Amino acid sequence: MLTVGSSAPDFELTDHNLKRVRLSSLKGKVVLAFYPGAFTGVCTKEMCTFRDMMARFNELEATVLGISVDTPFANKAFAEHNGIEFSLLSDFGGEVAKQYGGVHTDFAGVPNYTAAKRAVFIVEDGKVTYAWVSEDPGKEPPYEEIVKALE
Repeated sequence: MLTVGSSAPDFELTDHNLKRVRLSSLKGKVVLAFYPGAFTGVCTKEMCTFRDMMARFNELEATVLGISVDTPFANKAFAEHNGIEFSLLSDFGGEVAKQYGGVHTDFAGVPNYTAAKRAVFIVEDGKVTYAWVSEDPGKEPPYEEIVKALE
């Protein structure tokens, strides 16, 4: 797991519109919000909370990226169903999640199903400036703490 002050591993993932997004190509503050799975209760609430906070994130000049092991097609349906306009990236296989906050194996009791741990990182200039990871997939991130870290 990465901690504050760590170098943020660069990655390139496909978003829900089938566009490639590379972390190092984004300028300024980037919020990486890892979530276990689209269309699940807590993940829906989390991504919708980020959606509802976008005006504040925009004021703070922060880019928000949701990241899950879901396919780009599931992420697209999830984004459309919930009116999410920020990019949802597909980390199919969980390789980026493993580098950041880790993964749950056999998630929800499903053999061989690996899902990202719920985690939030803020990256600026290639460095991690905020890190939060939960072992409990039912726990939402501390939204106000994230905003304060961006300020």
